[in-house]
This record gives sequence, structure tokens and C-alpha cells, in this order.
Amino acid sequence: MVQKGWGFGSGISIFILAGVAQNIFWSMFAPVGPLESGRMYGVFVAIAQTLGGGGDIGSLFIRSGGYPGILGFIATLAVFLIVIYAEGVRVELPISHADYKGFRSRYPIKLLYVSNLPVIFASALFANVYFFSQLFWSMYNKDLTNPWLNLLGQFKIPEGSTSPQIVNAPSLVYYVTAPRSLLQVQEDPIRAVIYVAILVGFCIIFSLTWLEVGGLGPRSVAEQLVDSGMHIPGYRRSSKPIELLLKRYITPVTILGAIIVGVIAGMADFFGVFGSGMGILLSVGIIYQYYQLLIQERAAEMFPAFRRVLGE
Repeated sequence: MVQKGWGFGSGISIFILAGVAQNIFWSMFAPVGPLESGRMYGVFVAIAQTLGGGGDIGSLFIRSGGYPGILGFIATLAVFLIVIYAEGVRVELPISHADYKGFRSRYPIKLLYVSNLPVIFASALFANVYFFSQLFWSMYNKDLTNPWLNLLGQFKIPEGSTSPQIVNAPSLVYYVTAPRSLLQVQEDPIRAVIYVAILVGFCIIFSLTWLEVGGLGPRSVAEQLVDSGMHIPGYRRSSKPIELLLKRYITPVTILGAIIVGVIAGMADFFGVFGSGMGILLSVGIIYQYYQLLIQERAAEMFPAFRRVLGE
């Protein structure tokens, strides 16, 4: 119903945002966790239990067993602030309308120009690598005797469990799976470095690809501005000079934004953020999209000719 216009924004985005918010809330206030009965899961519930029992609160800074700790809560707040700041950084080019001489505005080129799409594509690629490596392991390499399939991924089923886990040995799936805590990073820092490097590399590739696929490249943007009657003061009303100007900013900003998004998504998981690093990126991006929709609605009301630029 939201997608059909009965609501505001995207229905899929609302579900994503609600899921991330649920994970964050559960990490903070959940009672007994699913991993170990009798142990408080939520970090604030665990703090209250520790203070009530006269225990040492310092033991909750980093918790073992995948339980959320105080460091994860601090990292979650820090990542939220960093991503919100990065969403607001932009380069603004002055534009004016050829038919409405009094209309002047600015075309923003955001630091996160393609938003968080690159890290979504990279995460989907890593998930496929994990899925197929586990599939081939279960079918052909359960005894880990095939050296070629060992390079793809090695798994084992711990005692008392039915789900396979990644073996801590060099393989493709081992290096594209993020360490989920600082303890795991300390165990194998090379893995953490390789994971971030691979993630950033694929973020750059997907960002540059999305420029052309998504119609966000300098040529497409220049044609859209000219077709809507907009031009940049001091330049001819032609798409070619505008394209050359946009190319100075869009390509470098896209690469820099992809690096920042990849580093944030990778490093956030190392500190055990609530809801995962990609989840926070998605949440901030969705909230910012809603904010932009509100601003666009106001701009379209004040300047009806601007609707053609917005595609309305």
C-alpha cells in the first residue's frame, strides 16, 4: 500500500528501518539471551544486574560469546554520528533556470553520492560466496580433503550444534566474513585488514558501475539539467561543458564516498555495533531519504517549475 502511494516513502525501506531498530533495541534491553540461559543479553539489563549484585561493571565493556557490551553501544552512537555527518557533506554547484531569471538554486553532489548501495551489493556478493562455499563443502568436501574447495571455504560442525561454522584457516569465505568483535580481530588482525580491503575494493567497483547503470554519471546529470531548463551560470547552455564540470566532482567524490562507506561498514562490525554496520548505514540513509522527500515537497510547492527537475 505504501508503494502504491497510500503512504509516504518506500514500504521496503520502512521494513528495513524497523528491523534494524528492533535489533538495536533488543541489544540494549533484551532479558535472558538465546545463547546462554540465565545470562542477561541486553547491555543495559546486564548493567542493572551487575550493579545490583555489586559486580564489576568493567567486565561488561567487552562481553564474550557474542553478547552486546558497553563498547558496542558507544560504537553504535559514534557510527550514527559519523554517518549522519557524512550524509550532510556535499559540494554544491550553482544553477539557474533559463526561463525564470529569478530562480537560482544549487545542485548538491553529496559525499555519499551513490548512498549505501555499494556496500549492499558487496554484502550480497559476500553472502553468495558464503552460501555456495557451504553448499560445495556439504556436498563434496566434508572431510576437507579437496585442496581447491578448501581455498573456497572450510567449515566444521561443533559438538552439540547442528549448524556449520567457518574454520579459522585461510580461505575465500574466511576473508570475506567480518570479525564480529575486537577479540576476533586480535586473534587474526590480518583477516580484518584483508576483509576491509576487499570490501572497500568492491565498494569502489560497484560505485563506479552504478554511476552509469543508475543514470547518475556526469553525462546523464548534465542532460537532465539541460532538458529541465537548468544551466550553470557562466557556462553555455549545452550538456557538454556542464558534463566536463560535473566530471571534476562526481567521479572523485564517488570513489571517496565508496571508500568511506566500506571502511565504516567494516570497522563498525569490529567494534560490535548494535544492528551491524551495514544496518546503521541503511537506517541513516533511509531517514535521510525521508528528510529529502520533505524538502523536495516544500521546494516543489514554492517553485512549481522545479518539479521538472525533481521528475514530478
